[in-house]
Amino acid sequence: MFITFEGIDGSGKSTQMRLVGERLRADGRAVLETCEPGGTPVGAQVRKILLDSGNQELCPSAELLLYFASRAQNVEELILPALRSGKIVLSDRFTDSTLVYQGVARGLGVDAVRDLHRIACRDLTPELTLLIDVDLETSLARARERNRQLSLAGVTAETRMDDEAIEFHRKVQHAYWAMAEAESRRFVVIDGRRDIEAVARDVWRAVSDRLRVLRV
Repeated sequence: MFITFEGIDGSGKSTQMRLVGERLRADGRAVLETCEPGGTPVGAQVRKILLDSGNQELCPSAELLLYFASRAQNVEELILPALRSGKIVLSDRFTDSTLVYQGVARGLGVDAVRDLHRIACRDLTPELTLLIDVDLETSLARARERNRQLSLAGVTAETRMDDEAIEFHRKVQHAYWAMAEAESRRFVVIDGRRDIEAVARDVWRAVSDRLRVLRV
């Protein structure tokens, strides 16, 4: 089973994915956790280019192709082998992120993104996508605080996407809502404004329900 976690930056999706992974393992399930961009050593190098705030000159089409370069490597090296071996795969972002960020907010078009997805990812589609939904103010405040903490720890913050104007992030959020409505059988929207435990309960309910339906 392939489960993805989506949402605007600072939504808490990464935390929720980690908690789901811990609970699945406690239930005796074999789990692979990965992230986009990144996941593999090659993907980690691509991630540095994409999220480095010093790379503001990176054009939208190059950005799009780099995301899929990382994703193609992740699919071939980690995701497909894990699925074939019977593992549950959890991914922090997947092609839905590229559809809303590059396809919609950057204006490159969803058809271009879907064409690349068919090539790079063999049209792999998650059985369940959890959209952790928060308001923009909460999202940006959390992202800035995360970046501040990383800076204090001496870690280079990945702020290139966070630095975009508020209107960019608003387009992303609206595109997520539209996608969740259009694909309501795959998407479950979770209110991420609450405390971590409350969000985690709803996330686990959605995951366990889908596992039961698919008899995984």
